[in-house]
Amino acid sequence: MNQYSERFGTDFVTNKQSLNEISIVRSKGLKNKIAGYITKILQRQAKFEERKQLIIENEKKSQEYKNSRSKKSVESTEEAEVEIESESESESESESESESESESESVTSVQKTVSEEIVDELKSE
Repeated sequence: MNQYSERFGTDFVTNKQSLNEISIVRSKGLKNKIAGYITKILQRQAKFEERKQLIIENEKKSQEYKNSRSKKSVESTEEAEVEIESESESESESESESESESESESVTSVQKTVSEEIVDELKSE
């Protein structure tokens, strides 16, 4: 097997024929056992390689998924901040038209959003 590994494959019949060409085995049963053993070993190696490739592909996919998910979460938080700012600005505009007391509250809410932006920028750094 070590010397003629390129001649053997995962098919029993071809391994049996290759074994006939390489060596002289008089017993039919022994020849079948040897060819079957070689076939079984090579099939196990092939399955191992397939599983190894699948694991590698799954790891790559999971890493890509994690990366895309983290990018989406950053984008969604930025969008949420923009929506909160626009809502607070629209609320402050509608409140400023109604009463002067609500005007001071809206200024406070606008100031909070500006301070929240600064805090978020510091966190992201």
